[in-house]
Formats: sequence, structure tokens, C-alpha cells
Amino acid sequence: MNYDGQLPPKARLLKAAAELLADSSGGPVSTRQITKLAAVTAPTLYHHFGDKEGLFNAVIDAGFEEYVAGERNFAPSGHPLQDVRQIWDNHLQFGLDNPQLYSVMFGNIRPESRPVRVAEAEGFMEEMLEKAAAAGQLCVSPKEAARSILAANVGVTLMLISEPADQRNFDLSNMTREAVISAVCSETELSTAATPVGASSVVVAAIALNAALESSRPEQLSTTELKMFLEWLDRIAKTS
Repeated sequence: MNYDGQLPPKARLLKAAAELLADSSGGPVSTRQITKLAAVTAPTLYHHFGDKEGLFNAVIDAGFEEYVAGERNFAPSGHPLQDVRQIWDNHLQFGLDNPQLYSVMFGNIRPESRPVRVAEAEGFMEEMLEKAAAAGQLCVSPKEAARSILAANVGVTLMLISEPADQRNFDLSNMTREAVISAVCSETELSTAATPVGASSVVVAAIALNAALESSRPEQLSTTELKMFLEWLDRIAKTS
């Protein structure tokens, strides 16, 4: 059924493309289908979006804005790693609620071309992990931890999307989430026993201090001194 004329043509095109994408089950969506549903002509689509790919990019951008809005509205609990677990679960739910959109957002990968949206999602995860690093809970840098966790999160989400809804095993998500978090956590965080003095404890301390300095920028250190100190900490974390 065509949309009525109460919406402007551009909005009708966005709405039609999003609806057809959601109902496509991964199949192609033609320009003719979009313009027919939106009750506009092909030149109208080209005028507003350039081509069909431009229209789909606009739809994806709108979807990503929804995703980011959900992440930005997240209220931290004060326990960084628990917050990371919740972010993982929220990410998975967004994918399951918007399977076709998610598949295009995170699954349409081209060789040697990293989507901006993936980098932005990773950046938000890194913000949360900065707090964990400052608390001495990480054994790798927040950036490395964010890349690892998001990669696993996206992989699990795409896998569950591909399965029939009544056959999805959510234990897979829980197990993978805990495994990847454990892989980036410090020994102190993983056990109640004290971390043995040695390379691992030095790495954890360096990463924690690095995160704290980068977030606080203490005025007692000049810019040059702070930069040098952070470089030393980064070298310790990578070589210990």
C-alpha cells in the first residue's frame, strides 16, 4: 500500500526504503519498489539522495542514530565491567530487533574499508573501558579491549540473526561475552587472590595510570612531561 501525501517526498522515501529493507529477508530491493511504495517518481529519489545507495545510506544513518541514542542514554552503574556486559546485551537486542538494518550496518564489510559506524560504536565501548582501566581491571589497553569485545559482539549478533528465532541459543552470547571480557581483564579482577608481583601486575598498573592521566590531565605536569610519561606507560604495557 502506498503512503499518503501527508509526508513530504523525502520522508516517504526514507520510510519506504526502511520498510522494504526490513521485509527483504536479505534479498535485493529495487528502486521501482521503493518509488512505488513511496508514491514518487525515480527522479525524486535521485534529487534527494543521488541514487538508491545514497537512500539506503540515509536509512542506515538514521538507524545508527537510534543505536547511538540508546547507548548514550545508558546510565552507568559504577561498575565498569558490569556496564560493558549490559552494553553487549543492548547491542545484541538492537540487532535482533532490527535484523535487516543491523546486517547492513555491521555485516556489509568491504575489504580494507572499515565502516565509520563500526569505529563510532567501538569508540563508545572504549569510553566505558577507560573507567575499567583506571580501576586496574584491564590487562590490555581500553582501545584493544574495545576492538576485541565489539568484534565478538557483532559476530555473535550476526550469527543469532541468521538463525530461526525459535532456535536461537542465547547461552552462546553469554559464554562469548564472558570469555572475551575474561581475556581482557586483569588477574586481580578475575580472581579474589592478589595478582602476583611481576610483568602482569606492572602492565595492569601502567594501563590504569595511563587511563587515569588521560582522563584527568593533571595540571602539575606540563604538556611535554605528560606526553612523555604516557609514552613510557604505553611502552611498559606493550613490552612487559
